[in-house]
Amino acid sequence: MFSPALRAQLESSFGERISTPFTDLDRRVDETVPTGIARLDTQIGGLLRGALTEIYGDASSGKTSMMLSILAAAMNRDEACALVDGHDSFSPGMHMGKFLWVRCHNITQALKSTDLLLQGGGFGVVALDVSDLDTKALQEVPLSTWFRFQRSIRKTPTILTIISQKGVAKTCSSLAIHAACDFVFEDRLLAHSVTMAEIVRLRSNLHSSSGFKNVRFNFYPPFSGSIACP
Repeated sequence: MFSPALRAQLESSFGERISTPFTDLDRRVDETVPTGIARLDTQIGGLLRGALTEIYGDASSGKTSMMLSILAAAMNRDEACALVDGHDSFSPGMHMGKFLWVRCHNITQALKSTDLLLQGGGFGVVALDVSDLDTKALQEVPLSTWFRFQRSIRKTPTILTIISQKGVAKTCSSLAIHAACDFVFEDRLLAHSVTMAEIVRLRSNLHSSSGFKNVRFNFYPPFSGSIACP
């Protein structure tokens, strides 16, 4: 942890040349920020900084769209964001702002990249997408790895978001969301998907009550001017 004297020295040395991640650190710890999905924020009170959030679900369940909303909302706050793409399967489209895309090809690369980013600091959101990696290999990752990630961001402004098909972080996550997709038919002609989010775990958030909750929403994240355009 940086002492106040060292933080002041670094900020004075760098001046206006970079946007320092140390500014207002004490104020931003334990702060909650929106996901970009209003109906979800109403249920969870926003994402807690310095904590691990996991979103999991089957293919086409809406979990990737939720991840993109979280990244877009953070970048709209002018925060630096990083996406660790576990299987080099992400299609960024058009992107702007402070966005780092780390392309990996296996679980070892993805975990090592995430570890380095968290240790380096300075990111508002670090998203680790392992949804396309082998489920068995992910289940074999020691629980101590996720605990180490959680400890790395504790008392920092960083939010670590893990995207997977099955819940892998388990009790290390302060917020766990199980995403599922339903279909609503209009006039028997038009079908569109609706995300059903089950709040599996919600803790360490002073702005929300405890207990499991479900929320349904149909959303189209505003990615323009952020990381992607649909």
